Amino acid sequence: MSEVNRSLGELPTDSWMSHLPEALQEVPLFHLAIPGSHNTVTYCLDKSIRSPVDLTQPDVLKKLDKYMKPVVRPFVHKWAVTQGSNIKQQLDSGVRYCDLRIARRPRNHSKDLYFYHGVYTTVTVETVLKEIREWLDAHPREVVILSFSHFQDLDEELHNLLVETMKNVFVSKLCPRTESVTLRNLWNKGYQVIVSYEHGIVSFHDHLWMHIPYWWANKCKAEALVEEFERRKGRGRPDGFFVAGINLTEDLKYICSHPTESLKDLVMSTYPVLLRWVEAQRPGPSGGCINIVAGDFVAESRLAQTVISLNEHLLNK
Repeated sequence: MSEVNRSLGELPTDSWMSHLPEALQEVPLFHLAIPGSHNTVTYCLDKSIRSPVDLTQPDVLKKLDKYMKPVVRPFVHKWAVTQGSNIKQQLDSGVRYCDLRIARRPRNHSKDLYFYHGVYTTVTVETVLKEIREWLDAHPREVVILSFSHFQDLDEELHNLLVETMKNVFVSKLCPRTESVTLRNLWNKGYQVIVSYEHGIVSFHDHLWMHIPYWWANKCKAEALVEEFERRKGRGRPDGFFVAGINLTEDLKYICSHPTESLKDLVMSTYPVLLRWVEAQRPGPSGGCINIVAGDFVAESRLAQTVISLNEHLLNK
């Protein structure tokens, strides 16, 4: 139960959903403010030269990596890591939306799937899903939203294998897309996992939800990102779940002009501006409201607490 007069931003981040006031337990999750992490599984990107750069990278980078791998690979790695904490640490920090980008590693003939961003991860998708399951078992009143997207080199067989893996790992915790997604209803029925899946296979599985829209500003400056999101808010929010991704995007020009820095340096230096924008937001169904707010290096910032505290606006109506 929530404590009287306790700020929602002061709730224990590993169990904040279970401590929400009763009034918020009846609010659909897509009208709550929920913290998320962008490119959730990049804390274990392969540092070795065994992993090729991922297939989405520019041709010039692929060529440089091919002939200058020992020099290029550390450079790629420090700009590819978006989270410094592992999945359980992120969940403990308050994250309830995970951005999962799935790939088969090139020249890998096994059916193992990995995450990627710049390069591929050292751990498999199945390993991370099992870690999430273990965390959920220890936190039975917390709900996570897993967004599977940006699939790379997956054929129909691998999509089906991934879906079966999810079923085997989460079993009865998977929430069908026909369910009411209030915390009260999810608790009563034992559902803890909402899976968003960016592929046509979603229509064949009732426990897969349609892809959740992700607002991406494609900016490397915080002020430009805020300006872009304010324009989007003016056009109204999507129905259902959606994400405002306050993750900055560095381009090759920016990287080359900041050779001694890393993505983390960029992100942490701009969080003050980004958090001021987040603090001014409101959750709810209205056109200018937000829902999920995702960022980089979430566990090393105040993003989760800031987003959770926004739900106080729903109590003051």
